[in-house]
Amino acid sequence: MDAIQQHMLDTYRAARLDQAPPPPPGTHDVRTLRELRDYRRFEAVLSGRLAHGRLRAALGRLLPSPRPRTPACR
Repeated sequence: MDAIQQHMLDTYRAARLDQAPPPPPGTHDVRTLRELRDYRRFEAVLSGRLAHGRLRAALGRLLPSPRPRTPACR
């Protein structure tokens, strides 16, 4: 069943039971993703890993460092 259809059924059921309607799908997606990110950072700190910049540090270990850039004109 599609999320919109389920939401419509839940809204209908809430109206029949004189309850507050549920929030529309996707309302709390950004908040949920932020909470997941914060939780993963917290777990990283507890296990002794970096909380920020883990992807950049991993790529820095895997990829060769770029050559130093020379200025275009002196």
